[in-house]
Amino acid sequence: MRVHLVNPSHVSFGVGVITPRWLYVIAAATPAEFGDPVITDETLEQLDPSIIGPGDVVGIGIHTGNALRGYEVGRAARARGATVIFGGIHATLYPDEPHELGGAHAVSRGDGDVVWSQIVRDAHLGSLKRLYEGGRIEGSDFLPARWDLMPPNAYMWASVQTVRGCPKYCSFCSVWRTDGQKPRSRPSDAIMAEVVQLRQKGFRFIALADDNFYPVAQDDLRMARRRADPATLNRLLAIRQDRFELMERLAKLPDDMVFFTQITMEAAEDAEFLAAMKRARIKGALVGVESVTPEGLKDIHKPFNAAGEDLVDRLQTFRRAGVHVLGSFIFGLPSDRPATFDTTASLAHRANLTFAQFVMLTPFPGTLDFAAWEKTMANDTTVIAGVPITRHWLIPQASRPKVYTPHPVMSADEIRERTQGVWDSFYSLSNIWARSRCVKSLKARLAFVLISKLYRQMYANTGIATDSARVNRSARWARLIAKPCRRLFAGKPMPYLTVPA
Repeated sequence: MRVHLVNPSHVSFGVGVITPRWLYVIAAATPAEFGDPVITDETLEQLDPSIIGPGDVVGIGIHTGNALRGYEVGRAARARGATVIFGGIHATLYPDEPHELGGAHAVSRGDGDVVWSQIVRDAHLGSLKRLYEGGRIEGSDFLPARWDLMPPNAYMWASVQTVRGCPKYCSFCSVWRTDGQKPRSRPSDAIMAEVVQLRQKGFRFIALADDNFYPVAQDDLRMARRRADPATLNRLLAIRQDRFELMERLAKLPDDMVFFTQITMEAAEDAEFLAAMKRARIKGALVGVESVTPEGLKDIHKPFNAAGEDLVDRLQTFRRAGVHVLGSFIFGLPSDRPATFDTTASLAHRANLTFAQFVMLTPFPGTLDFAAWEKTMANDTTVIAGVPITRHWLIPQASRPKVYTPHPVMSADEIRERTQGVWDSFYSLSNIWARSRCVKSLKARLAFVLISKLYRQMYANTGIATDSARVNRSARWARLIAKPCRRLFAGKPMPYLTVPA
């Protein structure tokens, strides 16, 4: 019996930007008596079903965006005589769906670090259950990834997780509902050991793949003090201190290392935290800006963000502190108007963002937005390719709508076209070249242009375009650009590097 782990994707680029961490964590959870699992990341290359044999176990991790492809893989694996197991966020939310559509023998909900070994052993013994509950494990139980199984020269950035869960409650996000609002921090010893292992292999750039690297904001501390709640205050202070201890240790690693993470806008108010990030060489962060207007922030339950000129100032604060921001914006909110697109594009330029992404509002399962949208669609009988619109992730990729929520003043096509226009403007060659001044040498500036173009091809054209020919053309361009980009990020292996004292 062999164990296979598959990360499904309908588009393959040959080289990945960031390692899909879950694949290698579940590989670590696979019992040693069954040998090393066979890993297939379809963002690199599509699965060859012929490698799967009768009696093998195939684990497939799905989120909503790749669920349909995951079900295709599951059915193909089952047809080969394999035992098929599904896990991931989408399987956690819809545990019956993989059975109905993906050929699943079993589904695992929640964290897989601990429960996966039991699932594999049960499959071997023929005592598999229909459903397994992995729950939310503590940070001390997070497994380190099996990076020794990673194919060489396949990824630009490695990934290490330091905390799961997010205390916020954004309406468009499911993380706080699936991973919980209690931050579960991983011990710094385990984090440092994994980071060092990756630098030994030649990775200089590492994503701290957390739901929210800044889990305790200044407002959280102020509220706990006002409530005279010493237990909560001490718990929050302990989490905050863990963050500082980790950053202090990261700062002792080789100077050529660079880290990237995900934080909330509130971190701009925390000068001490930003200074620690700079010392730790956490030089980039995805910041969920979402909307540039107060009305838009109200739409998505994100009142703690800034808007207008205050937003520009906060974003520039990150840059002044040495943190380059990848700003994430959402279009199609009920309060958006045609002028919102130009206003957003202008603000992204004035705020001196290094990178930006512009996504269209999509009601994803597990979010408050989806629950509200599903309720409004109760009497809607729209069916596309035989699939109700309220199960949009099951619609074939080429037929899938780009906008789902009726807008009070704009059509779906207008929202999509205006969103594409903002991508085109922000990632025009002239604007990319102007932003490339954030690095010094001509070689680095040329690398910045190449990486910016790759980012646009991967995340804009393949996600927004309705023309399948354009999607395929973008994927081909991404393949051509990705390989030289990967070499720009790679460093000389340091096999003798040890964890700093």
